[in-house]
Amino acid sequence: MKQKIALITGGSRGLGRNTALQLASKGVDVILTFHSRAADARAVVAEIEQHGARAAALQLDTGDSAGFAAFAEQLRELLQSHWQRYQFDYLVNNAGIGIHTPFAETSEAQFDQLMNIHFKGVFFLTQRLLPLIADGGRIVNLSSGLARFSLPGYSAYAAMKGAIEVLSRYMARELGPRGIAVNVVAPGAIETDFGDGLVRDNKEVNDFIASQTALGRVGLPDDIGGVIAALLSEENRWINAQRIEASGGMFL
Repeated sequence: MKQKIALITGGSRGLGRNTALQLASKGVDVILTFHSRAADARAVVAEIEQHGARAAALQLDTGDSAGFAAFAEQLRELLQSHWQRYQFDYLVNNAGIGIHTPFAETSEAQFDQLMNIHFKGVFFLTQRLLPLIADGGRIVNLSSGLARFSLPGYSAYAAMKGAIEVLSRYMARELGPRGIAVNVVAPGAIETDFGDGLVRDNKEVNDFIASQTALGRVGLPDDIGGVIAALLSEENRWINAQRIEASGGMFL
């Protein structure tokens, strides 16, 4: 059977890193992108190789669509030189940032930054990479529990994630003739350095979220990477156009 290859944006840390390691443990080769943390990306590549899978890292600013054509060409060359392949199988649109600002105080610059990374970037990067995604492949877009429930300070971020959920259904419909399934994974609050580590490092926030979660704790990266890896497995090939929330049961 042909070796599977996954491309994960923002794979040098947090959920992207965990997803990369989970996929590698299942025998999937990984190409990850990083924005500025080259050393972290190299460390993840080394960890993946310890699992016996092959890996590589490419620099990418997912908020700058002007760079996507050059990135696609880099990716094409990497696939040919490292894998003797012209296409990869799985795309995980994970890269993102968090900005916590009340609706009334959100600046246009903050709004544009979130839109460029979380919505426009996903839209046009995926569009640019379509020729490099194999027929029968999979796409997982990352949303957030905040697209279902509301917490003050995340209006712009959550709105972008809501847009991603709608976009994903359209992608599933239009890419269906190529056998490409598209799904959304929506994490709840996770202990990472996302949003300056607010959930991980602020005990009051952490305790509040745990109290509002059915399973009684805040999520960990290990709780999400496995979900994404499972969704990309052959056993789940018939799941398509779905939003899967992995939040431990927040705000039920």
